[in-house]
Order: sequence, then C-alpha cells, then structure tokens
Amino acid sequence: MKLKSIVSAMLIGQLALSGALSSQGVFAQFNPEAVKEAVEKGPNNGRMLRDGDFAIELAIFEDGVPPEFRIFATKAGKKIAAQDVEVNVKLTRLGDVIDDINFFVENDYLRGDMEIYEPHSFVVTLSASHKGKSYSWSYDNFEGRTAISDEMAQVMNIKTETAGSQMFNEILKVFGELKLAPNATRDVSARYPGEVKKLAAVLGQHVKKGQVLFTIESNESLQTYPVYAPVSGVITAQNIAVGEQANGRTLLTITDTSKLIAELGVFPMDKAKVKLGAPVKIFIPGSEQVINSQLFDALFALNRQQAKIFRAEVNNTNGALSVGQFVSAEISLASYPVPLAVKSTGLQAFRDFTVVYAKVGQQYEVRMLELGREAGPWVEVLGGLPQGTEYVAQNSYLIKADIDKSGASHDH
Repeated sequence: MKLKSIVSAMLIGQLALSGALSSQGVFAQFNPEAVKEAVEKGPNNGRMLRDGDFAIELAIFEDGVPPEFRIFATKAGKKIAAQDVEVNVKLTRLGDVIDDINFFVENDYLRGDMEIYEPHSFVVTLSASHKGKSYSWSYDNFEGRTAISDEMAQVMNIKTETAGSQMFNEILKVFGELKLAPNATRDVSARYPGEVKKLAAVLGQHVKKGQVLFTIESNESLQTYPVYAPVSGVITAQNIAVGEQANGRTLLTITDTSKLIAELGVFPMDKAKVKLGAPVKIFIPGSEQVINSQLFDALFALNRQQAKIFRAEVNNTNGALSVGQFVSAEISLASYPVPLAVKSTGLQAFRDFTVVYAKVGQQYEVRMLELGREAGPWVEVLGGLPQGTEYVAQNSYLIKADIDKSGASHDH
C-alpha cells in the first residue's frame, strides 16, 4: 500500500472513531474532488471575478520581478480605463495575518503595491468600486496546507518544535587507529654479564615502576643483583629464562599502555579547517564509550590514502583499549550562535523549494526557506520563517504525503 493511502486510511479511521475531524472543510481535504471548482481564467492568465456584466481579472505577475498582483477590469466585455476603478485586496493567511494591498495605475492596468510572498496560500477578499457602485468577492486560494487533529498527529507521532536561535558546533567526522604513545616502550637488559637466577615477571604481566623483574648472578663477582622495572606497563616481549646468560641482550620489553594515541586521517579538502588544540570526541566501535581529547600534533608525512594524520591522546588506564584498534572521531571545527535554525529532519521538498511545515492550531502549511550553514542536526534559516514558529520536526513526510494526496495546485 502506498504511503498516501496509508495516511488516508489512518486519518479516515480517526474520523470514524473520534469525530475529531468532522467539519466539512477538513473532510474536503481528504476528498479534494468534492470541492474542486472550475476557475475561469482571463486573457492575462488571471482569475476572473464577475458580478453581472462587471468583471475583474486578478492576475499575478512575476516575470523578472517579485510576484505582484495586477488588475484588469471590463464592463460588458469592454476594457475599463485603469484610473476609473478603485481596488483593494486583502489576503488572510494562516494565523490571521492580513496583507492589505492597494493599487496604483500603471499603463492600462492597476498594479499592487506589495510583494505576494510565498506561500501563495490565503483567503482572498477583493473589493472594487466603479462609477459609484461597489463590488466584492472572497475565495480560498490554498496550497501546501492541510488539517490534522492533535489526536491524529499524536497517533502518527508527528512532533513539533519551536524555531529559534541555536549554538552551532561544526564538526568533521574522521576515522583512525590507536597507536602507542611516543616513548611508550622500554627494553630491559642486564647491566653486567651473568646468569639469570630468578625471573619475577613474564610475558603479558602488568608491572609497576621499581618492581623487581629478574635477578642476575655476575660472571665476574658471582654476586647477585636485581634488575628493576624502569616504567609501569605490560611485558610485551620476553627473551629470558632462568639459567640463561644475559650477555647484554634485551631480556624483557615493557610497554606503557596507560596512554594511547589516536591517529586520525584528515583529507586535503578538510585539512585547512582543522587546527591543533581542537577538541575531539573519539568513538570506539561496539562500545558506547566516548573519549574526550584534543589534537596535540600532526605528522609530517601523508598516509597511503593521502590523508594528513592528526594525533590525539587517549586515556587507557583501565587497559580496555588495544593498539591497532580502529576508531571514529568528531573534530570540533567551530562553535558559534545563529539567530534562527530548524532541525534538518523537518525539511521537505515542495515544488522548487525546501520547506518546513508550520503548525497553527490544527492546521499545517508550508514555509519556504532560505537556508544557510549546517551543523549536526541543525540547519540555519536565513529567511522565510518568523522567529518562534512552531514547525514539524519529526515525521514531516506524513504531512507532505497528505498535502500531495490532496492534489492542491499552485494557482492564483
């Protein structure tokens, strides 16, 4: 079953069960064919409004200019001089916002004195006077609008938020690998040649700085002397056994694993945005652990993928992490406030616009947006949405599906 059919079934079911959407106006949105009416178009592709033999053509003109109204008047089919007609148009938008438009003479028509901004969705009320007689018309010109009861919106899990200012935190997602820290490894040997008499630490064992590792009997003095751990860490190599001769070779290797280094690859197109000292969050696959660190340096050479390697320290005092382990990370690039932002999850396509759906009461309507920067779940809004607007932030595709189902066209 297609999405809009599912939405229709859900909404009609709600009608039957709760009566929450029982008004004729709302019912018409689920049965658009029931309210479609023939709209007469004039020679200027405007809407014809008639009262007897007097007629007004209300056309919207947007060829090279922002959309504006133009009026052409006729009497018994003959043009009336523009200066002989007075016209006022009021557009009542969702939320009872009224655009009051007056007209002035230009060439052989009347031209409106304000832009008809998007969405072109409103109740149109036109008043005209000619030779002492008054005329008036009113009609609905809705687009991108639907009505859904709060009960139904809850069933559909439609969530709204209020558009307002946000703190943007721009991040760069990267991947990398855990490596040993510089100078993390110590090779331990005997100071004097001799026989290993006692071995107190073996491969894989954790040792502390100053702990006895093994005891040697000197070949010259036949005296025994202990060898101590120069650092705390894990025995990662063992080349010694009791009874063997030391002979100046490396006997044990101790590796300090309490601190590892995350080597993070940054590709050339992003390198200029990354600065040393930037905060970084490191994520371990298969774990919910988040490690907070910062970039302390960058390697001179690029890796085989031509990425610049930036490095960040990782605390591993609990020993849960391993060298060679792959990680992902988010490098903080910048933090700054923006005056107005919306959740990217609320964005939808409508005609040639990117929109959100504003909620007023139990009605939803498109708001065409001019967008700016993106950061995390947020998108900056540069125009098209007033501060404090309640908009759909989750499951907005259900609103889009219901509007698309209604088949409302962009008409004037």
